[in-house]
Amino acid sequence: MYVLIFLLVPNVLRLLQSFFNNTNCQQIDLLFNGNGEQFNVGDFLETTSPYMWANLGIASCIGFSVIGAAWGIFITGSSIIGAGVKAPRITTKNLISIIFCEVVAIYGLIMAIVFSSKLNPVDTVNLLSKSNQYTGYSLFWAGLTVGVSNLICGLAVGVTGSTAAIADAADSALFVKILVIEIFGSVLGLFGLIVGLLMAGKAAEFS
Repeated sequence: MYVLIFLLVPNVLRLLQSFFNNTNCQQIDLLFNGNGEQFNVGDFLETTSPYMWANLGIASCIGFSVIGAAWGIFITGSSIIGAGVKAPRITTKNLISIIFCEVVAIYGLIMAIVFSSKLNPVDTVNLLSKSNQYTGYSLFWAGLTVGVSNLICGLAVGVTGSTAAIADAADSALFVKILVIEIFGSVLGLFGLIVGLLMAGKAAEFS
């Protein structure tokens, strides 16, 4: 593990250097050499490429959404398989919990495509315009909002879906009652999607 970290750190640093210009690299260098009080936050935000913020937002959107969906499917799927050994009848109708988890990843995918449509090639002269900076920050925070919402939604649906499978194996009358709770949990991801659309709706394409 330590060897892997040792090999990854230089590549990560080179990637960060490709995002930041020389001024930002000097600003970051101050933080790691005991001169953090000289770090200019305003200058850092104004001179950082909007492409970095936009791509970080898109990556957070799809990344956290997929993690939430995978985590939920892992929790629910293992319970369905385990409880299905005792009561095979539960395996079919409890697949709806898997679908709810998968929808979380679809939310992230759709929003990542919507955000990506605002990325256009821009020359370095107009890159740091106010419009482009607003778009970069909007996509970053919108993507983070959607991603984190879907991550929490996936966990909520996974836990409730797991409980629904186990309860259904014990008593089939409990399935519908727990399914209602699961539906409320799945709506959380939709809330994040709506807010993400509103946050990025006024952001213009890079120009």
